[in-house]
Parts: sequence; structure tokens; C-alpha cells
Amino acid sequence: MLTSFAGLPVSGIGSLPFVDPAPALELIARYMPWLPHWPQLPRRGREEHFTHQYLGLLTELGLVVERKRSWVFAEGEAGWVEGMTEFYDIYLAAAAGQEKARQRFAPAPQAAAGLYAFLEAFASGRFANAGIVKGQIAGPLSVGLNLFAPDGRPAYYHPQLRELIVKCLAQGAAWQAQFLARCGRPVVIFVDDPAVGAWGTSAHVGLDRAAIIADLGEMVTAIKEAGAVPGAHSCAGVDWSILLAAGFEVLSFDAYGYFTSVLPYARELKEFLARGGILAWGIAPTSAAAWEETPASLAALWQQEAAELARREIPAETLRRQSWLTPSCGTGVLEPELARRVYELAAATAEVLSG
Repeated sequence: MLTSFAGLPVSGIGSLPFVDPAPALELIARYMPWLPHWPQLPRRGREEHFTHQYLGLLTELGLVVERKRSWVFAEGEAGWVEGMTEFYDIYLAAAAGQEKARQRFAPAPQAAAGLYAFLEAFASGRFANAGIVKGQIAGPLSVGLNLFAPDGRPAYYHPQLRELIVKCLAQGAAWQAQFLARCGRPVVIFVDDPAVGAWGTSAHVGLDRAAIIADLGEMVTAIKEAGAVPGAHSCAGVDWSILLAAGFEVLSFDAYGYFTSVLPYARELKEFLARGGILAWGIAPTSAAAWEETPASLAALWQQEAAELARREIPAETLRRQSWLTPSCGTGVLEPELARRVYELAAATAEVLSG
């Protein structure tokens, strides 16, 4: 289990509104020293957007290209078959544990500057008090609905293209797990897939629940085989049974804005916690509401929500022992002053609850 901490561990979802990694690392070290995450910095450019960070191999092989400000698969074009063949050769070698092949799934430094700076900061002793390190990667549904096939439809609806996305992300997650293991701490990798909320909506009637679970399950397997703990994050009200069925061991949700979305799954959550699962409560709002809230008000909110779950036969002591606190979502689109406020609130709320 990942709960060997006296109080409530605090971490972040991933993104921060900086161009340079230095202020991002400073914020993380100050407010999340025990469970730091590497900072994703989308303001550096499109390559750092979370749906594109781990697609480098697909673009390198010419399978994914940028056209009219959109990323599309070059299916059927010259070199497609050769690129597919090379991709699967690399994938199979990586899945078999060949380090050189797995390295091909690493993001380029310009696509994940905060990740490489994080490891350097760790090596310099900046995070000496860390007990766990956290990474994150986009989930297959969120990526697949933002990549397009030649016919203009989201790539996720094309089985062959979806498979490329899933396998690329799975090995990217495995590479990241092994990369962060150099920190000498247990590693948890969050699969950030808010698009799971698209399932069941009229706009996405073609999505198949079993396929979504299988795709997420492939991510879980790759992360576990690489020696890390698989977590899932969504900042929307999704069908949480999908993420639970996929086998994640940490469930990160927006407790500030979407707490009621987890209540229909109380039975599944009880079973999840009984297996040693962790709930990461996104208690600090990533909106202007952060200026109105206080650590005391958010602590009271957490206690109220925990009581709601306790009334559904989830022991309060289990919730306290198997919970982390986080911002409700990433802060990459916020102004830096607001992002700092969010991180401060999350840390101070944990202090109130642990006091």
C-alpha cells in the first residue's frame, strides 16, 4: 500500500501554467514534498499538450502528421505499411522488456521539459523527503478522440488506429514508470482520461464500454509490469465503474465539483478500498472559487463528503487511511497566482485534517 504517511499525502494532477520548469518545481517542492509530481507545461507549445506528449514515435514514423492545426493519421498514404511494420517491431521488442526499444516511446525533451527537469531536481536532493513520486500520461480515449482518421472521424472509432494509440501510450507509460524509478521511490502513474465521460452520451453512441475497459486495462498492465502503481484521474463526472473495472489502484476525482458522481458507485468503492485502493480527492478547486475557499472550509467539505460515504458503509477510518488530497484538476490553463493559491489550499487543507 502507498499510505505510509502520518497525515494526508498531497500531490498534483500534472499541469502548471509556466514555461520554465523552475517555478513549477519550486511550487511542487514547497507544497507537495512527500508526494511530488513532475510538472507538465502546456504553455511551452503544442508538443507539451497532454494528448500529444507521448505520440512522438507515431510522428517520427510518419503515421501521425499535423495538418490544419489538427493531428491526423496518414493511413493509406505512401509509407504507411512500412511505418506500421516498424512500429510493431519496436512495440513487440519494448513489450518484451528490451530497454533500447522502450526508449523509443519516451517523449522528446522539448515535449516534456518538466519531466526531465524533475529527475535532475531529484538527483540534486531537492525532493529528499519524498516518499512516493507521481507521473501522469493521457488516456487512450482522450487521445483517440483528439486524433483524427483520414475520413475526419476521431481515430478512436477505427480499431486499427485505436490499437496504435493504446499500444503507444501503454509503452510510454511503462517507459515513464521506469524513468521515474531512478528517483529511488515507489512510483505511481496516473492515466488522465476525462473523455471517459463521453461514454453513454448522445454525441458518442458508438463508444463501447467493454473496449474502453480493455484499453485502460492494457495501460494498467503495462504500468504494473514496469513496477509502478496505476492510478486514474478524471476531472468530470464519469462512469467510475469503468475505471474501477480496468484495475486501477488509485482513483483521482474532482471532489469539489463532482463528488456526487461517485455516490452511485459506493459498493464498488467499498470493494476497491478493501483491496487497498487509494482515493485521491480533488478538494482544492481549480477555478476562481479558490480565492473564496479556505483550508477550514475545504476540510469541512472533505469531512462532509467522507461522512456521505460512511453512510454508505465505507468506514470513516478506511477513508482517512486510504486517501490523498489534490487540486481538482490540472492548473495549466490558470494564471500563475491562482495556480499557487490552489496548491497552497490543497496542502493547507491536508494540514487541517491531519491536525
